[in-house]
Amino acid sequence: MAGGWARDGAIQDQIDDTINDAVGAARSRLPKGASAEWCDECGEPIPEKRRAALPGVRTCVACQSARDAVVRHSSINRRGSKDSQLR
Repeated sequence: MAGGWARDGAIQDQIDDTINDAVGAARSRLPKGASAEWCDECGEPIPEKRRAALPGVRTCVACQSARDAVVRHSSINRRGSKDSQLR
């Protein structure tokens, strides 16, 4: 049961929206198209096994690891409560 001005089910809608945003962001980071033979960032060759495992890959393992280390998550506060702002 929602309280205040919110309608019933509003909290579940917020949870669903947060999950849908996270799934959409993850899908947007998936490689697409033909794999590159050489890394787009450093120019090193991309191993055949990596290209076979990840169709559309454009970077070597080292460069992809560096990219993954700086992935930022959405900081949208859908709930508006003080507790949800304490991360």
